[in-house]
Amino acid sequence: MHTLAQVIIAAVDDTDRGPVVIFGGRSEIGTELAQRLAPGATVVLAARRADQLSEQVTAVRAAGAAAVHVREFDADDLASHGPLVSSIVAEHGPIGTAVLAFGILGDQALAESDVRHAVAVVHTDYVAQVSLLTVLAATMRAARTGNIVVFSSIAGVRARRANYVYGSAKAGLDGFASGLADALHGSGVGLLIVRPGFVIGQMTQGMRPAPLSSTAPQVAAATARALDKSRRTVWIPRALRPVAFGMRLAPQWVWRRMPR
Repeated sequence: MHTLAQVIIAAVDDTDRGPVVIFGGRSEIGTELAQRLAPGATVVLAARRADQLSEQVTAVRAAGAAAVHVREFDADDLASHGPLVSSIVAEHGPIGTAVLAFGILGDQALAESDVRHAVAVVHTDYVAQVSLLTVLAATMRAARTGNIVVFSSIAGVRARRANYVYGSAKAGLDGFASGLADALHGSGVGLLIVRPGFVIGQMTQGMRPAPLSSTAPQVAAATARALDKSRRTVWIPRALRPVAFGMRLAPQWVWRRMPR
């Protein structure tokens, strides 16, 4: 049984830890992670068509959030990133956990013939991420507190012929996030790089799952555990780490025949 003093301290800790902000609040992984971080927290779900997030809001509130708010967020509108982050901080205080849960898989075949589509994939999966990460890092460094979660991918270890546009964007994001994590060392701000394999869900609907696949709840659960342990990288599942090492060593003539 908890004493009254313990209950009060726990309540203060929940209040002081800062809001959880999910950029890409409609995504499956983002919603699942929000539910795991929700108990006692203020949660902000930022996404396009924010007025249509009632299902996500209900799920996060049911998971124990103290409050759930929605904000309009277009990841591709780079100019909006700074004002949005500033307004969230002004309304809810320094961010406790910022999660970048947006991205697109794109159509590799289309990207090879349509330059606009290829650029759109790279813009959302790399350029927009760099923009928001830079804004968040500067804002949270000034507050000297908080955690940032970035979703990389096994696809970024070595771009494959079958998926090289998406893979190259993830490779760039992983490199940027790794350098940013080092830059934030000692600042009071932590950065967690999550590297899942194939994730079964809406984004990959209709595709044949790859070996060592996972689901959105599995990715969210592993991410929440890594945050709780203050880790800086997490492979999901863990067996992907040695696989990634082997991917880098595969001969080129073998690698170019690799499926998605």
